[in-house]
Amino acid sequence: MAAIRKAADFLGLKRSIIGVLSMVVLVGMGERMAERFLPIYLFALGGGVLSVGLLNGLDNLLSALYSFPGGYLADRIGTKRALIVFNLMAMAGYCVVIFIPVWQAVIVGAFFFLSWTAISLPATMGLVAVVLPKNKRTMGVSMHSLVRRIPMALGPLVGGAFIALWGEREGVRAAFVAAFVFAAVAMVMQQLLIEDKREEASVPLSGNPFRLIGLMNADLRNLLVSDILVRFCEQIPYAFVVIWCMKVIANPVSAIEFGVLTTIEMATAVLCYIPVAYFADRSGKKPFVVITFVNFTLFPVALLFSHSLLPLVGAFILRGLKEFGEPTRKALIMDLAPEGAKAGMFGLYYLLRDSVVSLAAFGGAFLWMISPAVNLISASAFGLAGTLWFLWRGRDLPVLSPATA
Repeated sequence: MAAIRKAADFLGLKRSIIGVLSMVVLVGMGERMAERFLPIYLFALGGGVLSVGLLNGLDNLLSALYSFPGGYLADRIGTKRALIVFNLMAMAGYCVVIFIPVWQAVIVGAFFFLSWTAISLPATMGLVAVVLPKNKRTMGVSMHSLVRRIPMALGPLVGGAFIALWGEREGVRAAFVAAFVFAAVAMVMQQLLIEDKREEASVPLSGNPFRLIGLMNADLRNLLVSDILVRFCEQIPYAFVVIWCMKVIANPVSAIEFGVLTTIEMATAVLCYIPVAYFADRSGKKPFVVITFVNFTLFPVALLFSHSLLPLVGAFILRGLKEFGEPTRKALIMDLAPEGAKAGMFGLYYLLRDSVVSLAAFGGAFLWMISPAVNLISASAFGLAGTLWFLWRGRDLPVLSPATA
């Protein structure tokens, strides 16, 4: 038992964190079984390239629009109550897709089911910041990211099997039924395990919530600029990766093989999380974030030269390595946010970031219509710009010892 307690302390596994991780596995499994194949589903329902671009643009735009009110609501009413609202929204969106099998209904349902990750992430990060000390925050965020990759790895495998069994239309609809059930179970578990613990606010939460903009310091603004450019790199080709692999290249892969590629990506990411978190909590965060931005930049170029399964394996390993310093970046945001308003500041950061990045997602469809190569090369150019900006202007926070954290 002592060894188990020691391991739990090392990994930051307090009761509320375990509740959050359980929620992430359940909701994430349903999410990834269904949403990962939505571009293929849209094509099967008669939607074209622009419908895929619209869905991807909405994903980014809604992430921006929902993240700030989600974080602000969590600061006001507590994470435990806020998560009930967030889960019910996602379940409503799943119902729209299940009962109305037309591509326009997918877009309508997206306004609800795409909201869960975006709207719940600031609340989750705020809970990590309240429950764990500063010298454990990167580990806490890393455990969230690690566990989140489990359904991201397994979900597409199961979703691909559903498509193999029932086809591109009915297979995706069946995956949304499973997503609804998982979300309902998660809602019960999170209410049983998560403690409604809050931190004393150092800034007023009443009145105009956008007053938090004035509290965003220069280091956080520089991180935001570089992050926006790097996310352009990610989102320009994001929705078209599955189409490139299954429809465009000389030797296309099957749905199940694409699920295997996604599993390889997630397994690569998972192997990075704990060792990176350990060292990032004890040394400077900047090198880990820079390595992440470099991997973001290289992936579109690697994809461009991958025209069969074996080269795609290498490209997706590289895609997994883009998660190398992602928990470190999130922990840095939380460290720089004011006490008592961390969820709100995290949500504001994502509001500003994803509002701009949504333009890249919409624009990616038009670049793809010119040619897939133009899409992928343009993406890497933005990644390079973001990496260079962070190398120049990005800053580390002072490293805290366990005694002072």
